[in-house]
Amino acid sequence: MDKIYKLALSFINGFGPVTIKKAIAYTGSLEAFFSEKKQNLTKIPGIGHAIIQKLDRKSALLHAEEELRFIEENEIELAFYLDKNYPQRLLNCYDSPCILYYKGNADFNASRQISIVGTRNASDYGKEQCLKLVKDLSAKSVKTSIISGLAYGIDICAHKAAMQNQLPTLAVVGHGFHQMYPAQHKKYAEEIIHNGGAIISEFHSKSKFDPKNFVRRNRIIAGMSDACIVIESARKGGSLLTAEIANSYNRDVFAYPGRSGDRFSEGCNFLIKTNQAHLMDTCKDLDYVLGWEDEPKAAQGIQAKLFVDLSEEEEAIIAVLKKSEKTSIDIICVECSFPMSKVSSLLLKLEFDGIVSSHPGKIYSLNP
Repeated sequence: MDKIYKLALSFINGFGPVTIKKAIAYTGSLEAFFSEKKQNLTKIPGIGHAIIQKLDRKSALLHAEEELRFIEENEIELAFYLDKNYPQRLLNCYDSPCILYYKGNADFNASRQISIVGTRNASDYGKEQCLKLVKDLSAKSVKTSIISGLAYGIDICAHKAAMQNQLPTLAVVGHGFHQMYPAQHKKYAEEIIHNGGAIISEFHSKSKFDPKNFVRRNRIIAGMSDACIVIESARKGGSLLTAEIANSYNRDVFAYPGRSGDRFSEGCNFLIKTNQAHLMDTCKDLDYVLGWEDEPKAAQGIQAKLFVDLSEEEEAIIAVLKKSEKTSIDIICVECSFPMSKVSSLLLKLEFDGIVSSHPGKIYSLNP
């Protein structure tokens, strides 16, 4: 029954996280909140008659029973804000979610957690900076978790780089587990879980797809991290909003400077110019501000990455990629006489092994 009560919180209309936490603190427990008389709840600061009129706890409990069946069928876990598995960094954020849904076995309370965000229209320069940053973080410590939003551009680049460098990565999404957005990133979500990371959401399976949800998602990305790094961003957008939220949570914010006049450098330059972000040049800047010391990987972990056993099919694909700097997936299919499904699967594996890089338009290249 305890799990039903926790799930029901996602279905309480008119009550946001701050209000729900107040109500539970006032009543003393989850169960008491669902049994307390409505008129008594109006005594709680911030809860007036207008909010109480919207309160339908019976309906919330019925929805929670349906949701319980859904999460059990789909192997989804819960993290309630009073539970030990809840991200402890979020407890310092006044508007953090009361409950999180997640898939995966990642540690939400790793000793080092960094969020990396940026434009969906990432340039080659932005991707290179992202890859280099994560690689450098990996060389310094195996304890660093990379957090982002599974979106196009810098987000997905950060997740891929984390997996390539054997770092856990947490993807915070703006929808329930009944869907995946963008749909093309479903394969990466599965790989994140498979590689010891997790997909996290505060939204239940009946949540309607709403762009505003991604704004709410950003506060989780900011709150779960020790520092937020903006790699490329326009003057307006989700990345700057995430940086703003991170500052409000007293998190350190870093931004990579860009060329004057470059649209997707305007946001980063603005953050630096207005003292809302530290200028980020190398990983050492992060170490200096956060006071982190190096914790090198064991030699065995690094050595294992140097030797990758390739199948004949993978070697055939690599042979095609060696012919030119960048190659489309269609050409690879023709040259290898493999179906598209097989080539996509093999390229994905090679990408996670750090051998191949993907580019917009289903273009691929060998890593140097």
